[in-house]
Amino acid sequence: MQMSHPSDPNPARPGLSRFLPPMPLFLLQPILKRVVARVARENPSLFNRLGPHKTARFVIDPLGLPFGLLLIPNPEALTFRAFNRRDEPASDARIGGKFLDLLGLMDGGADGDALFFSRDLDVSGNTEAVVCLRNALDDVEGSIAESVAGMFGPPGRAALAGLRRLAAKKGDPA
Repeated sequence: MQMSHPSDPNPARPGLSRFLPPMPLFLLQPILKRVVARVARENPSLFNRLGPHKTARFVIDPLGLPFGLLLIPNPEALTFRAFNRRDEPASDARIGGKFLDLLGLMDGGADGDALFFSRDLDVSGNTEAVVCLRNALDDVEGSIAESVAGMFGPPGRAALAGLRRLAAKKGDPA
């Protein structure tokens, strides 16, 4: 199911970001590589749950951020990288939504079905692969967001706490 977000006149470059130069993503890539390596190391069974979809290419589109993310959960060539919105890579499946909703999914507090059916989550492409990814993430003990925040010590945990407070104020379940 693909949907548009009428409140966002230019979803590719929302808000002021369409007037700014592209973000220097090379600064973000080592962090994303470290994050995905840690999640994989702490949750090796995640790959079994993906079955034939562990080589699928997932584009994750956090609306409101100046970049998108590409995830290829292949344990032989694990990939998690940011890309400039104007250079979106080919993908098997695409998942889009507000950043706080996507964070809520990673934090374990958001209901993916509810977000999908309320049209707050946009899923297109190979929906079977997306369902397998969601089920694999649901099977993870604890919060992936909390684990990642912990990688960055007190500043990371404080940032996650702030995002959770912001989501609670907006009524989002992050």
